[in-house]
Amino acid sequence: MKIIPAIDLLNGKCVRLMQGDYGTSKTYSENPLEMARMFEDHGLTCLHLVDLDGAKNRKIENLRTLELLASRTRLHIDFGGGIGSTEDVQKIFSSGAHKVTVGSVAVEKPVLFMEWMELFGKERIILGADCRKRKIATNGWLRESNLDVLAFIRKFEEQGLRYCMLTDIEKDGMLSGPSFDLYKEILEQTAISLIASGGIATVEDLVKLKELGCTGAIVGKALYEGTINLKELRDLC
Repeated sequence: MKIIPAIDLLNGKCVRLMQGDYGTSKTYSENPLEMARMFEDHGLTCLHLVDLDGAKNRKIENLRTLELLASRTRLHIDFGGGIGSTEDVQKIFSSGAHKVTVGSVAVEKPVLFMEWMELFGKERIILGADCRKRKIATNGWLRESNLDVLAFIRKFEEQGLRYCMLTDIEKDGMLSGPSFDLYKEILEQTAISLIASGGIATVEDLVKLKELGCTGAIVGKALYEGTINLKELRDLC
């Protein structure tokens, strides 16, 4: 299982939210590159980079930061937030990202999302399944749909989807532990490569996610608040 630290960008700074609420934003660093290099120095190889400005405004806002991190580190970056067109995806890959994470377009324009899987390769497209009480949310989690998360993932799995990043919004930023039961259900009822996101607070959480069969785990607030430290992650890796 890959351990993937997260950098969430808002106004150019590294922040964390609680349950996706922009009003709870807390700044942890004003230097995303410094943060990314610190992850790299501790042996981590991947990075989940989220454009919160872009997710809220429905257009990519932090492409320059992606270019900076991709050119000045060796991290394999997946980028999400504000993606709305094929041109956007092309720009993200041209700026150095290895993968893109797409949520809102998959809900609102599923045919376009499937076209991207074919055009750019299924290995490079991650479905962002962000849910609250099992219902998929979009646009920086500001809009909710009536789509059940399992049905949502299955629909794209039938079209060849390989990777899904699943976030339980109610867990995100709360350091209350991941949604183990939900992940277990998805892993038992699909063959998808599942990346767990939201609520991870301890090394024990990571161990349990690995035992469940998750492909990856996103670690955000636990790192910034120190409930997991980088030395522990380096030892795990």
